[in-house]
Amino acid sequence: MNLKLKRPIIFFDLETTGVDTSRDRIVEISMVKIDVDGTKQVKTRRINPEMHIPEEASAVHGIYDEDVANEPTFKQIAKSLAKFIEGCDFGGFNSNRFDLPVLVEEFMRAEVDVDFKRRKYIDVQNIFHKKEQRTLVAAYKFYCDKDLENAHSAEADTMATYEVLEAQIARYGDIGDTVEALAEFSTFGDMVDFAGRIGLNEKGEEVFTFGKYRDRSVAEIFRKEPSYYTWIMEGDFPMYTKKIFTEIRLREAQK
Repeated sequence: MNLKLKRPIIFFDLETTGVDTSRDRIVEISMVKIDVDGTKQVKTRRINPEMHIPEEASAVHGIYDEDVANEPTFKQIAKSLAKFIEGCDFGGFNSNRFDLPVLVEEFMRAEVDVDFKRRKYIDVQNIFHKKEQRTLVAAYKFYCDKDLENAHSAEADTMATYEVLEAQIARYGDIGDTVEALAEFSTFGDMVDFAGRIGLNEKGEEVFTFGKYRDRSVAEIFRKEPSYYTWIMEGDFPMYTKKIFTEIRLREAQK
């Protein structure tokens, strides 16, 4: 195994009702848990999203309402899933921008507290884009010389992602082989929340990455314009992002 581990890592992929990280829901989740000795555990299951799966989403992953009608909801499996991922780092393909924010939102809806702050996150797509600029299907062919069968099946995509990372470590001598090094290499910029709405400036201060106060200090704006915090709380932002904004606001109020 090329990847050097200090603790287990979860490679995962989601199939969802759409691409809105704050509103759409999981219909299938697959996780491959790699232990420090290289042993693997694979868990894949479909989930009732408690909403209609749009036809355009079903056309991509092949999962329809009737396929998940009798499956458990995310809330019903949330506690066992939290136990499975406890103490693990994460890896995926486009996971930092999509799969991870969606997963965090689902746990928050289920009111199951999972500490995601102390984990490392490897986004294999970011490594690929920095090195080759391709898609997962092309990445699998390029690095592993295999055709990706059942693309957009959560389990097939998850296993392919892990294989691609193994091949990337073997091919590139400058990206590292530890979770720490790979997580740093596969991250674009310093983001505080998973949706990328809060970044860090050169001083290590939280700043907005959007809107009229882009690149301005979050704490400073909340002091000068408290109504902006209210607008965010009432707006269409992911729950985790709102949680981080609230933590910043409370931290500053205690100073």
